[in-house]
Amino acid sequence: MASQADNMMDKVTQAVENLKEEWSQTVVQLEGCIAAIESCGKMGKGTEEASSLPRLNGSAQDALQLLNSLQCRLDPLAEQLPTFEEVQSGQATLQSWKEQYQKLRTRLRNANLQANTNIKKAAQEERELLLGGGEESTVRRRNLQTKAGMTSAAESITESLRRSRQLMVQEVERSANTLATFDESTSVLRKAEGEYQGHRSLLMRTRGLLSTMQRQDVLDRIILTIGFIIFSLAVLYVVSRRIGLLTLQRKLADAIRSGSISAEDVIAKFQHGPAPAVAPPAPAPPIYDEL
Repeated sequence: MASQADNMMDKVTQAVENLKEEWSQTVVQLEGCIAAIESCGKMGKGTEEASSLPRLNGSAQDALQLLNSLQCRLDPLAEQLPTFEEVQSGQATLQSWKEQYQKLRTRLRNANLQANTNIKKAAQEERELLLGGGEESTVRRRNLQTKAGMTSAAESITESLRRSRQLMVQEVERSANTLATFDESTSVLRKAEGEYQGHRSLLMRTRGLLSTMQRQDVLDRIILTIGFIIFSLAVLYVVSRRIGLLTLQRKLADAIRSGSISAEDVIAKFQHGPAPAVAPPAPAPPIYDEL
């Protein structure tokens, strides 16, 4: 765990150093653009140098945007530095970057004002030279027309390239957003797959329980049917025996009423059981006449 924290701190420190190096390179590039803008119109070629002014301003604005982005990236990293002294140093660096950024913006604005003044002055000198007449003015006019056409073509190409760059940046951002959306969709699909696997195992267990319950239901039906049949047979047996006793009682009552048998005989039969059968008398021995 401690090694992971140390690696994280090393990465933060390295990221801050990379930002400082990139800041220095961008500042040098921006100062070169500002110097080029300040020198516009000083060489006596007002029309030609005026055509290059938008390109230089575009490069300077790109550098300013990059510097602003570097400030935004340094702000959270300065708070994550490992020691308190490094955190204070990072915050001081950020503050100095902000002041330097404002100074560079002011220098760029002043450079554009100076360039406009120089271009106006050079254009006035060229106008006076063209209106002066002579062979030199004629050659100068032709050169200006040729250079104006070339400058217009260069400006058109530069503007086309700038639009292409903007389109490429937009496409890159759109691709990044699409990739982020794909990653999010992939994570959602993985979660859905995990939930589906859980539900699938639950459904399999539920299916097994339902099969067991169905078999148990069939077995219960068979047991209930057999029990009902046995119960019905027992009831029928009891009812049949009960009906036979009632019939016997009715016959006895009828016999007692008719006087063919007395109640005492019936009681005696129930107490002593049925009377033994009377054996037939043995035959008398034969008598032989001896006379």
